[in-house]
Amino acid sequence: MSELETTISLSSKDDAAKTNALIAYGLMGVGLCTGIFWIIGAIWAMVKKDDAVGTLFEDHYSNIINIFWWGLGLSIIGFIVLSFVVGYFVLLAVWFWSVYKLIKGISKITSNKPYNS
Repeated sequence: MSELETTISLSSKDDAAKTNALIAYGLMGVGLCTGIFWIIGAIWAMVKKDDAVGTLFEDHYSNIINIFWWGLGLSIIGFIVLSFVVGYFVLLAVWFWSVYKLIKGISKITSNKPYNS
């Protein structure tokens, strides 16, 4: 049997966890440009995290929440030192790091893999 023919059958709980994580990833992706959706995506992940306990996608919720908190904290530091040139670099680095983490998470979840696999 070829690799393309092999598919993983997801339980209904796994499927719901995957869908909710994809929604959170999508909201945070849009939030990279708008801001408010960044917060909505993080809140969505925080609310739905308990529903994903024991599923294949449980660690994606931790990833989304970590992206939010680290991004928020580092962005605050970036804004504080914005009067210095380094603040712009901090904010730019946080943005690129967030994009990387979101793309990595989306690519893993669409392949039906846990984030830390």
